[in-house]
Amino acid sequence: MDAQQALFLVILTATLALFVSEKLRVDLVAMLTLLALTLTGILDPKQALSGFSSDPAIIVAAVFVLSAGLSATGITDRIGAWIARAAGGSEWRTIAVVMPATAALAAFSHHVMITAMMLPILMRLARDQKLATSRLLMPMSLAASLGTTLTLISAPAFLLANDLLERDGQPSLDIFAITPIGAALVLLGTTYMLLARWLVPKRSGESTQSDYLRLERYYTELVVEAESPWIGKSRAAFEKTFGDRLQVVDWLRHGMRRRHQNTDSPFEAGDVLLVRASPDEIASIKDEPGLALHAVAKYGEKPDAGHKPELLGEEQLVQAIVAPHSEFIGQSVASVDFLRSLGVVVVGLWRKEGWLHGELSEMPLQEGDLLVLWGRQQNYEQLASHHGFLMLMPFDGQKKTRSRAPVALLIMAAAIVASATELLQPQIAFLAGAAAMVLTRCVGVEQAYREIDVRIFVMIAGVIPLGIAMERTGTASLFAAFLLDHAAHWSPLTLLLVMFGAAALLTQILSDAATTVLLSPIALALAEGLGLPPTPFVVCTAVGAVASFLTPIGHHGNLLILNPGKYTFADFIRVGAPLTLMIALTTAWLARWIWLGGPLLPM
Repeated sequence: MDAQQALFLVILTATLALFVSEKLRVDLVAMLTLLALTLTGILDPKQALSGFSSDPAIIVAAVFVLSAGLSATGITDRIGAWIARAAGGSEWRTIAVVMPATAALAAFSHHVMITAMMLPILMRLARDQKLATSRLLMPMSLAASLGTTLTLISAPAFLLANDLLERDGQPSLDIFAITPIGAALVLLGTTYMLLARWLVPKRSGESTQSDYLRLERYYTELVVEAESPWIGKSRAAFEKTFGDRLQVVDWLRHGMRRRHQNTDSPFEAGDVLLVRASPDEIASIKDEPGLALHAVAKYGEKPDAGHKPELLGEEQLVQAIVAPHSEFIGQSVASVDFLRSLGVVVVGLWRKEGWLHGELSEMPLQEGDLLVLWGRQQNYEQLASHHGFLMLMPFDGQKKTRSRAPVALLIMAAAIVASATELLQPQIAFLAGAAAMVLTRCVGVEQAYREIDVRIFVMIAGVIPLGIAMERTGTASLFAAFLLDHAAHWSPLTLLLVMFGAAALLTQILSDAATTVLLSPIALALAEGLGLPPTPFVVCTAVGAVASFLTPIGHHGNLLILNPGKYTFADFIRVGAPLTLMIALTTAWLARWIWLGGPLLPM
């Protein structure tokens, strides 16, 4: 071992220690590592900074924007709602539907985002169907991670592995090169969780918020505007279009409740619908043609005498809780006159128990009611100190540009096809798709930037030089030579399992990207030392980094479900150890068949 190799190992050890201790953010650790490699002369500045212009970093950033476009146009929500409906009320059917569907979503997005999207859907499904939450969340999280093995773009680890192969002069992997392995793993994982779900603890779980603040549906009023496309259409047509998104509770005309609310009765201009809607729907109503929030249309655009038309300029939504012994208790929204006294308009109401009927403005307020308020930020400062409210909270609804959903789907499909057919280089195809999402206003440019996880981008850019340094200093060859001395007589299948196992263990303390960067050069050198194609060794290493489920800390998605499912560390080991072993055998067997010409079936 020469001085440069020893110096590199010192830097590597310090990097690993910082990654494991989590005393510093992973992106900051990656930058410090990059600087250390440069200042010690192991890499020159161009090599050290090459990660920022690398294909993996560009593709990851672009995929975040593409995912944001699918989310902003409501596509992911619709898919999630469809999954919930298809799951039905039985545990086995829910697992059978949720796992493949979640994996398919994760194949073209980030698995943590998919896990976060599915978490509230399954929490609500478990509560409504009286199912054990813990029996649903773990299979879903495992499926999200397994889904990343379906395409090359779904996990940074595969992009980094492909980058290493290209730099070594090997043929580049196309976007679906690992799909046969991924499909087999998704099928294996789903079958395993169906047959061995008794290994998963049966616990009710808990909400990520208190029961009181589980705000999934608000009551709000919509008005059918003049020249609305809904004029003359029936309530049945309305409910077919919006489904569970806007659940009609009551229907008023000329301020009077309609006595005979037949589903085939047509709407007229000025009709007011009392609906139950999610926060996202309330935030998105202004983009629904011919529909508007009744209170905003009534007071915001036509204020009473003495109120300036720009009163509701620069509007935003907040929510306020009616305090105990508040002066508002027993009074209706109309009698309080929030616009005149506080400069805000009540556009929605949430009540813990019971259904509401009739005109929203005439409903007497109760202690604990949560009001959705529409107004300017400067008016909320006065509202925050008002003794009638217990607290003000941000309104977490996200605006959905649902009318652009077909455009977003077309852009995503075009980016995938352009990459898969090699019409464009993958980084260019997905970068063009991200730009198209913004240009077509499927997602706003500010939101697109917010959705890019800068930590992951910087970490990838920072750890790529580690792999380069491992190769340049000969450290990878050193470790590979050690392996060859002790394992030269082992079969290729055994060596593939060794690389998978090493990655599976290391990824429990490091990210999948860092694990792949550290071990892939060793896999590459090992394969070259044996005179075998390096692709299966590198792929097995990357799969081991993303598809091992030994502990809850191995993947961020598992951390998301840890508290809601009331899981323990031992739960993941009990369920994950047998599954990880089967995944290792399946991955190594298929990699040998695809790239080394091994048999598909045991002889």
